[in-house]
Amino acid sequence: MRTIRLANLNAYKLGRDTIDTASWKARVTAIGEIAPDILALQEVVVDETRPPEEWATEASTVIQQLAAETGLSATTVRADGTPGPTAMANNLARGWYTALLWNPETVKPIAGGFRPYGSPDFWHGFTTVRFDIGSAQPVTVASYHGDPFRGNWRRDEAFRIKSVFRTTGGAKPGLALGDFNALSAAKVNGPEGEHFYDPEPYLDHDHDDLEYQLLEGTIGKEQLADRRQSEVLLRRGFMVDGAAHLKVPWQATVGHWEDGRGDPDPWGARRIDLVYATRPVVPALVSYSTHTSPAAREASDHLPVICEIDPSRISGEA
Repeated sequence: MRTIRLANLNAYKLGRDTIDTASWKARVTAIGEIAPDILALQEVVVDETRPPEEWATEASTVIQQLAAETGLSATTVRADGTPGPTAMANNLARGWYTALLWNPETVKPIAGGFRPYGSPDFWHGFTTVRFDIGSAQPVTVASYHGDPFRGNWRRDEAFRIKSVFRTTGGAKPGLALGDFNALSAAKVNGPEGEHFYDPEPYLDHDHDDLEYQLLEGTIGKEQLADRRQSEVLLRRGFMVDGAAHLKVPWQATVGHWEDGRGDPDPWGARRIDLVYATRPVVPALVSYSTHTSPAAREASDHLPVICEIDPSRISGEA
């Protein structure tokens, strides 16, 4: 059986005014290079000066245009089998959307399997779709964008993420892809013993934004990254971090845009765009990579990450 390729892209303020620009074309090119079966997308933004009741139409137009130009679909299927709304979600108070797109030739959305989550559960929207990917059971895929400012909120969101994938005492087959806006807590073994897959990046930082990423009480001291969000997801092996689990060489997903291009970046090179797979999907993980082509580097301040899975190796879990 062929593998299924999932990818994640925070598309950097992808809005109506970006259509047909050079950056739009770079995004289309990068997605074409990846050729995903399922693409998780973040940071589709709308003009918030317009009435909120118009936001969904504007976001849907942008997402559907991107889908059309990349050969993907973003149209869900209602429980009765009729075409549903665009697979997207926001938090109902902000015009920032997450979305899911897919190759209709290789995967099929389950009728009635789309669910968008917003406030009060998520600062940004959380988009979920159940797919038939050729495995024994449908697989739930989610597009997530973590709160950039509050570690406590990210931790609380992690519990809500887990609830989407839980069964009584276990986990459903699924993957959560996104810009988590925080480091992973996954660990690997090395010559000096067990250590974090993502090294501490803030040890020598000295700026006001530290409070958004460091554990409280460590600023000016140990300067330790707040990994509590990831600790919730990884607890008892409920999920694994795909890159750390497969032990691929570490690569940053942000930090390649210099200050003054896009939003100023005080953080430097980090890996905050992640793929988490639930326990039943772990045996199916085949490969993981970061897409670093010229188009990808031009498209966004976040590099796409790619994960391949073998549907035949997804296990059931009571």
